[in-house]
Amino acid sequence: LFSPALQYYEMSYGLNIEMHKQAEIVKRLNGICAQVLPYLSQEHQQQVLGAIERAKQVTAPELNSIIRQQLQAHQLSQLQALALPLTPLPVGLQPPSLPAVSAGTGLLSLSALGSQAHLSKEDKNGHDGDAHQDDDGEKSD
Repeated sequence: LFSPALQYYEMSYGLNIEMHKQAEIVKRLNGICAQVLPYLSQEHQQQVLGAIERAKQVTAPELNSIIRQQLQAHQLSQLQALALPLTPLPVGLQPPSLPAVSAGTGLLSLSALGSQAHLSKEDKNGHDGDAHQDDDGEKSD
């Protein structure tokens, strides 16, 4: 039904859009870093600048390794989720399936990596980014 040229065009267009989106994310995160950096101590400023420089030096094999690790972690969590239910699923309800991985989802997972690292640091510090406590102590979304 679709010609190979049309499929190539659609895939190329999708990747181009994703790259522009990632470039915009990088630009905004750089702006945030530039705004926050002056408020850090001199020692922390040096640490952040070093981390930014290391991030700029990322190589394609490192990216592939990160994507592979994320995919494996995702697949493991999916398998664990399938093994957890002790009661049978209701009739007609299917267990979740693994999504197909494309270059676009790999790039999206890279942008999520920074968010996950930030969130894991917050979790260690006892913060809960999604739920807030009301005055009476109950959590709400």
